[in-house]
Amino acid sequence: MIGRLHHVVLDCPDPDVLARFYSELLGWPVTWRHDVWVVVSADSRSSGLAFQRVTGYQAPDWPDPARPQQLHFDVMVDDLAEADPLVLALGARRLPATEPDQGWRVYADPAGHPFCLIPRPSWAPPIRPPAGGPAERPAANYPAERPAADDPSDR
Repeated sequence: MIGRLHHVVLDCPDPDVLARFYSELLGWPVTWRHDVWVVVSADSRSSGLAFQRVTGYQAPDWPDPARPQQLHFDVMVDDLAEADPLVLALGARRLPATEPDQGWRVYADPAGHPFCLIPRPSWAPPIRPPAGGPAERPAANYPAERPAADDPSDR
């Protein structure tokens, strides 16, 4: 295992509107909000759905392939530098950064779908145990502390 799914991220023109929709649809509360990013999840320590404001957003026109579905996965990893060659070896392709020193890395899967490797937030348990340690099982409860809301790794 290289990483653990953090959020499924949907591009949209208004993240608050879409978050309210999915919050009602799924019964999940809004657990994190920033000016261009809103998350709904079972609780504030769980992965969930994130909604990201995109300027000039064009909605998918299913099933028209000229405007396909628009989403990506955020996958948390313990160490970006260590995970990079591992995902490339699996067949991923590195995509250009949209911002200098953005703190995460963007890739395309073998079919061209984008996904991001993000640093594991401090509130999440380690992805992989230390060398020689027992294999980790997903934790039922995360630690009580969570980084500041303006920390991009906390999305």
